[in-house]
Amino acid sequence: MDNPDAPSTDADEGLASSEHVTPPEEPPPVPPDDLNQRLAEVEDRWHRAAADLDNTRKRTARELALARDAERARAATVFLPVVDGLEDAVTYAKGVNAGLAEGMESIREQAVAALERLGYPRIDEVGVPFDPRIHEVLSVVERGDLPPRTVAAVARLGFGTPERLLRPAGVVVTAAEE
Repeated sequence: MDNPDAPSTDADEGLASSEHVTPPEEPPPVPPDDLNQRLAEVEDRWHRAAADLDNTRKRTARELALARDAERARAATVFLPVVDGLEDAVTYAKGVNAGLAEGMESIREQAVAALERLGYPRIDEVGVPFDPRIHEVLSVVERGDLPPRTVAAVARLGFGTPERLLRPAGVVVTAAEE
């Protein structure tokens, strides 16, 4: 009886055209002022949501950059003892075998270059004014050929910039004028 391929009967057609089926009601007309107010509210909410999304994107990008920089610093800090060890090995090898010292110096330079690629350039300039942001005084010497408070020697390499310092350079500075 409920065969979809069966032809329809008069009884089926009578149900379809019955007066008992009511069409859906249309919503009552809304005054134009209410529509404009509602539209303004929806637009305001949309603008606020868009601004919130933009702020969230910016905050997330900043947080990601900070996390990336912190991880880069952690990796570079772990690498510092390797550079220091290579420096000591080069110093020792210079007294034993010049060829060995050259090879080890090459490896040390590769390690320093790796730190530079991570964003921490070496700090090893001599003859520059002492800068407490990037230098750590290890000793003070009297030297008449250099101005006061000038880096006379670098005892330990430093890495970084004043804004992003991994390790200050250990330096020997000239005495300050009295």
